[in-house]
This record gives sequence, structure tokens and C-alpha cells, in this order.
Amino acid sequence: MRRQSHNITLAIILVAVVALISLALPNKFLTVINFESMTSQFPEFGLLALAMLLAMLTGGIDLSVVSTANLSGVIAALVLANLSSVPVPVVILLAILAGIGTSAVCGLFNGTLITQVGVPPILATLGTQGLFLGIAVIITKGYSIGGFPEEFLIIGTGQLAIFPLPLIIFSVVALLIALMLRHTKQGFHMYMLGSSSTVARFSGVNNRRIVLNTYLLSGILSGLAAIVIISRVNSMRPGYGYAYLLQAVLVVILGGTDPNGGFGSVLGVVMAVVLLQVIQSGSNILAFTPFFKKFMWGFMLLLVMVINYFTNRFRERGGRIVKEVL
Repeated sequence: MRRQSHNITLAIILVAVVALISLALPNKFLTVINFESMTSQFPEFGLLALAMLLAMLTGGIDLSVVSTANLSGVIAALVLANLSSVPVPVVILLAILAGIGTSAVCGLFNGTLITQVGVPPILATLGTQGLFLGIAVIITKGYSIGGFPEEFLIIGTGQLAIFPLPLIIFSVVALLIALMLRHTKQGFHMYMLGSSSTVARFSGVNNRRIVLNTYLLSGILSGLAAIVIISRVNSMRPGYGYAYLLQAVLVVILGGTDPNGGFGSVLGVVMAVVLLQVIQSGSNILAFTPFFKKFMWGFMLLLVMVINYFTNRFRERGGRIVKEVL
């Protein structure tokens, strides 16, 4: 009930924002060109937001999603740039496998730090955030890598009918994650672990394995985001997309995910991603400065957390009153 109520509220807000921006920017916002621009941009941080969602459902957080994507993108870019003698389809497959394989290792490293060493998720991923980015800088010496095969660029710039391929990739991944959360033991145990690790443990759940699998999946999603990114911009350099971290956290919380774990949905995150992209697109058309956008994202994050805090207090107070009456 709580999830459905939040999603309905978010849908109403989304419709209202689209209507307001359309009225403020007639003949500019609701155009095919703007639609194509928006739907080719948000899948990148949308995939990172899904990675963040998985970590937060268990009561943790993954601050290394962007750095994982950076390192994975660098590895994939090196494969694409240095194996020109290999047939193009093989190079593309190797690059994708290398990028996602690297991100999987990063995710396992995060999970191992948390489950085996006992480092809190926020500290573990804060440390690996700098570690993964530093490795990427060392490998590239700070320079960008480019010149990828044209066939690879189709992933980030191609279309199927009127729909950009990045949008299709994001939609398929979001559907698979939603099915995983709803219909598998991993998903059920992630919600249980986020609600109460003690209850989950006494229910026979292997908490360490669930956390390790969660951060592995988070890493893989970051690697997939890296493939989409480098195929869209036709280059890769360490530090790309540094603003995506704040946006990913904002999107997940705006989508109704409880930072303490145990509550959240893919549908809420998807609607929040679209809402954020609509606002960002309107800001670009109105020529707002990047500094104002950062201020706006930070303000929105704090506002949503304050609203959620008072909403939860009101709900708890209402529950106590009902119990007293009964």
C-alpha cells in the first residue's frame, strides 16, 4: 500500500512537471528531437540508479558506482583501441566482456570488504570510489581513449524504430531487475535483510551471501552503464560522469526507496529517472548554469529526505493512535 501510494504521487508530480515545462517552453520541449535527446541520455544514470537501488534495499549504499563505471569503461576502451587486428564483432564482444567482467570484480571486492572484513558499506564504497578511479587514472595517465569501431557506437547511438537503443537496454534491464526482486529468493531476501538483518539471520538467510550477490549485481549494472556511456560519446576518460553519483542517490530516494533498507521499487526509480531527466532537459533549454543544476539536485535530495521523514513520523503517529483507539 505504501509503495503504491508513493508511486501514484510520483506519477502525479511527473505529469504536473511535464505540463508546466511544456507550457513554459511551447514548441521546444514536446518535440521529437528533445524526446530523442532525453531518451538517449537518462539510461546512463538510470542504470547507475538501479545499481544504487540494489545496495540501498539491503540497508547499504554503493558510492563507487561511478568509479566502477569509469574503470570498466577504461578497460573496455583499451580493448577496443588496441585490438584493431581482430575482427570487429570479436573485438566488440571482448570489450563488453572485459568491461562487465571488470565491474563484476569491483562489485565482488566491495561485497568482500563489507561481508568478510566488516567495513560498513558507506566507508567501504567511499574508499573503493577513490581506489577504482585512481586505478583508471594510472592506466590512462589521465588521457582519454577514443577511436572505437563504428559498429560499437550503435549501442549508444543506434535506434530501433523511433526508440534509441540505450532506452531499450535500460528498459530491459529494469524489467529484469524488477522480476528478480519480486520473484526470486535473492530479491525476497534483500528486502528481508534491509528490513531487519537479525530477523533475516534467524530465518535462515545467509546474510553475507545476499550482500555479496547484491554488490556483485550493483557492479555489473555499473559496467553495463559504462558500455552505454563509451559507445555514446565515442571516448573514455577517468572522471566522466562524476555528477551521476548525486543524481543516482537522488533518483533512488525520490523513487521512494528507504535509505535504511527494506523498501523500494524499480517502478519508483524509473519514474524518478524520467522526472529528473525532464527537469534537466527543461533546465538545458532555459540555459541554466551547471552550478545551478548541482544546487537544484542537492536541494531536491534534502527536500525529499525531509518530506519522507515527516511523512514517516505522521504515519507512525497515526498507527499509534489507531492502536490506542482499538
